[in-house]
Amino acid sequence: MSVAHASGARPSLWPAAAGRVLAGAVLLGAVALLPWLTGADPARTVLRARSADQNPTAADLAAVREQLGLDEGPFSHLTHWLGGLPRGDAGVSWVSGEPVMPQVGTALSVSLTLMLGALVVTALVAALVCARTVFLGSRRRLRQDRAGATAAVLAALPKFLLASVLATVCGVWWGWFPSSGWEGPRSMVLPSLALGIPSGAMLGGLLDQALPAAFHEPWARTAYAVGLPPGHIARNALRRTLPGMLPQLLPTVVALVGGAVAVEKIFDIPGLGRLALEAAVAQDLPVLQTATLALVLLGVGAGILIRALRHALLGRPLRDGALPALHRPPLVPPRSLRWITAACSVALLALVTAGLLRDPLQVDTAARLLPPSLGHPLGTDALGRDLLARLGHGALRTAGVALAVTAVSAVTGLLLGMAPRASAGPTEVVSTLPAVLTGLLIAGVTGPSVWGAACAVCVVGWSPYAAQTAALLEQERASGHIAASVALGAGRLHLLRRHLLPAVLPALLRNALLRLPTTVLVLASLGFLGLGEQPPTPEWGRLLSENQPYAELAPWTVLGPAAALVVLSVVAVTGSALGRGRGE
Repeated sequence: MSVAHASGARPSLWPAAAGRVLAGAVLLGAVALLPWLTGADPARTVLRARSADQNPTAADLAAVREQLGLDEGPFSHLTHWLGGLPRGDAGVSWVSGEPVMPQVGTALSVSLTLMLGALVVTALVAALVCARTVFLGSRRRLRQDRAGATAAVLAALPKFLLASVLATVCGVWWGWFPSSGWEGPRSMVLPSLALGIPSGAMLGGLLDQALPAAFHEPWARTAYAVGLPPGHIARNALRRTLPGMLPQLLPTVVALVGGAVAVEKIFDIPGLGRLALEAAVAQDLPVLQTATLALVLLGVGAGILIRALRHALLGRPLRDGALPALHRPPLVPPRSLRWITAACSVALLALVTAGLLRDPLQVDTAARLLPPSLGHPLGTDALGRDLLARLGHGALRTAGVALAVTAVSAVTGLLLGMAPRASAGPTEVVSTLPAVLTGLLIAGVTGPSVWGAACAVCVVGWSPYAAQTAALLEQERASGHIAASVALGAGRLHLLRRHLLPAVLPALLRNALLRLPTTVLVLASLGFLGLGEQPPTPEWGRLLSENQPYAELAPWTVLGPAAALVVLSVVAVTGSALGRGRGE
């Protein structure tokens, strides 16, 4: 085990820089192959995007191939595109014929503005989630653990569903803010809320679980004993715990630039994520490559900034290997924890059991969009199918695939995060990459399937866990007890088993459980685009995606799946808190 921190040696920056270049090159190379990977004729796809011509002639296709130089192959196009970038020339769009750079620049500025608005909402929601812990901890009155149910409920809210509700209620009914378009500061309020509330709940839940360890440190007890004000203690506790949380901003908030496609579509926002998706679907390679490069540069720049901020907050103790280790104190579980877990578990089990007794595929066009009744407790969808039946039959598949994807992503992130110098670059590059883009690449090789969609999510889903693992391990390795263990002859395996993994795994598990609903929704978005689970298979995410257009006319079509998703998240989070309480 290296003790470079203790000796004051600064780690080399070359491995991270090489990782950034290599990851970016691999990604751009894969994007360049997209039109040839999909198996569809790129000329036909581009021509269809230009004129919606479903039956082009052979002469039309030949003309498009000659115009775009498709016979030259992907790497010729990539080399030509790269050669023009130093001159500020990214080529012209294959679909519109307009220069690419102004399109991408405008979309990037819109997405960055939206990201800043979402970041403000994220910070406010995170502060509200952990306000109780900060208030009680700074006054030495923190005795009871938090169940985390509120954070789990907010984090599980589907962003596109929240966006639809906000657009309808606050935009159309009440007229407070614009419900579509991008005209000024008022246009960013509703989409920022839709993006920032779930993200803020997730980050706030993680921070809320880390704060008790900071308030339990000797300096906090001493500060309280000498009469320092609670505000001073709270600021220092936040400064102690925020560095471990900052890496989550990269995949959680910065990824909103590339991953806010659904929200951008609902509010008709011309952002970069929407532009990249439309270019990928139309196989407009110059636009897609330039948008992907912008996302990569954004991820790398944000990663470097977050790393610098972390080191500034931790200061000399991190550099000198004198950082105290954070140990969560034993807290009494709340009395409501068991009741919340039991009630949610029983409700979920009852819904699934009742749904399994019904036929999820029976179509009754005379019973379209019926409200809840005794015959259809959750109502029917646009085809007259019973929503309770589809919810019950889709439970096992939804939970099984989401748990498998979450487990694979968490384990992969853990392993890569244990080699932070090598994984820093790929983590920054992947964190801003939309899962839809990887879904298109993988579907081009394997064809659309649920496991292809699962692989696509795994390809990008490991980055939050790798960032968290690397940050926590860096702090743990800089603690005094690690240096003492090394001085006493402890080997790498002993340090890993007795010190490093126990410091990382609880926080990683909490992160995975909070991200479980997000995994379900990302899988659903791929299925909705024809890249994952295919209809008429019942699956919770697909139920939300399919019924989202009817949310205003028939809100029960989305309330049932959304409630089931929220209950599943609450069961996972409160169940883990209950297990932690027993372990303590």
